[in-house]
Amino acid sequence: MPERPDAPPSASAEAHRGLVQRTARWFVHTGTIVEIEVRKLSKDPWELVIRAIQPLLWLVVFGSAFSRIRVLPDNTDYTTFLTPGILAQSVTFSSIFFGITLIWEKDQGLTQKYLATPIARSALVVGKLVSAGLRALVQGIVILTVAGLLGAKLRLDFSAIVGVLVFVALGAAFFSGLSLGIAALVRTRDRMMGMGQLITLPLFFASNALYPIGLMPPWLQLVATANPMSYLVNGFRGLLVPSVATNLGLDALVLGTATLAMTLLATWLYPRLAR
Repeated sequence: MPERPDAPPSASAEAHRGLVQRTARWFVHTGTIVEIEVRKLSKDPWELVIRAIQPLLWLVVFGSAFSRIRVLPDNTDYTTFLTPGILAQSVTFSSIFFGITLIWEKDQGLTQKYLATPIARSALVVGKLVSAGLRALVQGIVILTVAGLLGAKLRLDFSAIVGVLVFVALGAAFFSGLSLGIAALVRTRDRMMGMGQLITLPLFFASNALYPIGLMPPWLQLVATANPMSYLVNGFRGLLVPSVATNLGLDALVLGTATLAMTLLATWLYPRLAR
């Protein structure tokens, strides 16, 4: 018997509609957090300039000094080889200290106010991670521009740029999520600064950012293979350096899985910041 036009909607239709509404609300909440972070950044744009100085010094000084040493297996220009590593360094360093900002928000009472709103906890965390990715993206544009001026031979077609954007987002989300988790545990800015410094330099030097993994001693090769920064460098290098072949699918899979796990962990730990 056909259903009457004025019959009430079925339970499945109501459930579907509710899911659509919750999903749309989640994206709106996430966008709201991103908008807040972008507004904060627009009021202090010099923060990006200051944070870009260190990786630029590595690129200009270290790249120029070692460009005369022919140690790369495929005779790739060292400045070209180094640029993806410095780009990964910029993403990592800017994201790993993101927790300091979160602790400052806790000290100002902003975290408590965020948690008191109807915004979903996961939307709060993802919005923070996306804003960290935007910061890293701006710095990455500066680094690629300077690398081009230094003579780096980079592939910058549409597919390469899109791929770089994806890896910047994954890398920034992973390391800023890690920073959020550390901030929730240490709870003070001084300790967060110390933990950030303790983590960043070993991650950087125990990766393939400065030299190929094949040139490392066996024990360091194992460390570099387990280092998430190595997969970020591999992704950038495979996209930007035409003469270097990497497994982009594996790099994206490892980073994507690690980012998802870190996002879930950060969502669980975020309320600890308010204590």
